[in-house]
This record gives sequence, C-alpha cells and structure tokens, in this order.
Amino acid sequence: MDTLLDLLNSRPLVNGEERDALDPVGGRRWAREHGGAGSLAELALLRETRDVLRDIVRGESSPAALSPLLEGVHQIPEITSDGLQWMVKTPPHARLAVEVVLAWAATEKHMPGRLRPCANVECRLFLLDRSRANRARWCSMAVCGNREKARRHYERTH
Repeated sequence: MDTLLDLLNSRPLVNGEERDALDPVGGRRWAREHGGAGSLAELALLRETRDVLRDIVRGESSPAALSPLLEGVHQIPEITSDGLQWMVKTPPHARLAVEVVLAWAATEKHMPGRLRPCANVECRLFLLDRSRANRARWCSMAVCGNREKARRHYERTH
C-alpha cells in the first residue's frame, strides 16, 4: 500500500509548481527504491498507471480504465509449504505497475472508500484513511488541515 500511495503522490505541487518524481532522472531512483529496475519503459508505464489510478480514485474514471495496463498479466497458483500462493506473471517492465494496481484492488476490497484525494482543493496528494471513524480529510493535518482551519478562522473573523 505504501508504493500505491507513493505513486499516487509522485506528482505534487510544490510552491504552486508541479514536480514529477517519475521524470527521466529522478524516476529511475524512485522505481529502484520501490523494487523496480528504473527502465524508461517501466517509468512510462508507472506514469500511465499513476494517471489512470488518480482519475479512478477521484471518481473521474471507471476501474475498467485499468484493462489496457493489465494485458498479458496472469496469476498462476503455486502450492508451497505455506499453502496456496498466487504468482503474478507479467513482462518485467510492467511488474511494479501491476503490483501497484493489485495493491489498489486490495485496498478497495479491504478498505473501501478510504483511499481518497486530499480535501484541500489546492493539493494534489492522496491519503489512505486508517482512522476508526473514517473521517480523515487531509493528506497532512500539519499542512493542508492547518491551512483549511486557518482559512475558515479568517473567514469567520473578517
């Protein structure tokens, strides 16, 4: 799940300027840090996966938009001493992107509605609400939450 959130949050606004952690230079490092190889084909697929998942989580696209990303991917059952496990077979450059899509599917199954965009309209980040009440609204209480509270306070007092 951490890689899922890291991928969704890999294109933040910093001081009003977009930063892409998956650019050709920094993207290689990002991919390697998350278990990938950092090839150009892998980075292109990660960027596409990020954009499709971003639109799905925001409710702007249907999960069917993931279909092209999963072409040629197969799950094969394997019996081990620990029981049944599923091995994912995919082209090497697609492995990390497929793992992120599977993490998204698992999150939707086990924690429905808890992966969502930050409520700050000026923020592009996402959050995974792990709270019992399922009421988290901001990617960071210290940054976005504080800004929203300060904005509301200013509106009430002026």
